[in-house]
Amino acid sequence: MIVGLLCLLFAITHTLNGMTTTLTILDNAEIDNNTKVAFTYVWHIIGIDNFIFGIALLFMTFCKNMSRVKFVAWLIIAILAMRWVIITYFTISNNNGNFKQLIPDTVAIFVIIILLFLGIKIRDTNSNE
Repeated sequence: MIVGLLCLLFAITHTLNGMTTTLTILDNAEIDNNTKVAFTYVWHIIGIDNFIFGIALLFMTFCKNMSRVKFVAWLIIAILAMRWVIITYFTISNNNGNFKQLIPDTVAIFVIIILLFLGIKIRDTNSNE
């Protein structure tokens, strides 16, 4: 349940951050309109992904079938891990190795992954599966 609530919080903060800071910069930039649109919808896709993860995880809290819960949890872990790999690769390759920019995303992603992993393990021991 905690991970689901965190994902919902991340969805809200990601979207609000984009609308108040990052995406507003595009209005003042000399960028092609198609690029602005693509950047904007990709930003919102990430926000809605986090929102859907949060809703799914909240529903999983009440699910009795552990095999389905495990499958979805591992799928979300894999998606988040690949998201981190892509973020890390492009940040390092396009930002002269500035690792400081990676800290917030790395912390958020790995906290969620660790909590999901622990949640699967704790639920395993309680369900005697």
